[in-house]
Amino acid sequence: MNIAINLCDKENGDKLIVGISAFLHDIHRIMQNETGKFVSPKDSLPKVREILNNTDLSEDVINKICYCIEHHENYNWNGNNVNDINALILQDADNLDAIGAIGIGRTFSYGGAHNILMYNEEIPLNSNEIYSETKGHSPSTIHHFYEKLFRLADNMNTKTAKEQAIARTVFMKKFVNEFLEEWEGLK
Repeated sequence: MNIAINLCDKENGDKLIVGISAFLHDIHRIMQNETGKFVSPKDSLPKVREILNNTDLSEDVINKICYCIEHHENYNWNGNNVNDINALILQDADNLDAIGAIGIGRTFSYGGAHNILMYNEEIPLNSNEIYSETKGHSPSTIHHFYEKLFRLADNMNTKTAKEQAIARTVFMKKFVNEFLEEWEGLK
């Protein structure tokens, strides 16, 4: 949420809409964990509306929040373009949170929690494989950097997010290069 509010300040977003969207955007993940089946952000909207209907928010504001949540995972490389500044800011904030120092920590934490190998040297890196939420896990945590995380900087929507994403990606690439050199016993 802090990233989203920061982006709102610089990109003229609506802090109320983006802030609430940031808090609720991953309800589909909770639903997915409960059911063990893939749940899209769109599938979570009835639950989001149930929560928001217990507030003093107008129907217009609730609709705008739901729009942001529904479209926050529509990446440009999938051909899904969103033109609403608040949804674009939420998407950028969500993607920025996945990269950089915190992103590295989150990625390895997720891999460990889901028994994903840190690295599988038998599968080439830099493949043209594109990460897909519905496909399943990357073959290793390091592969996830190549399949998704290194690509996020090229798909940021706002000027502010693009600048931050470039710096975070440089940091991640240095980390992954160091990791691979240590893996090979070169360091």
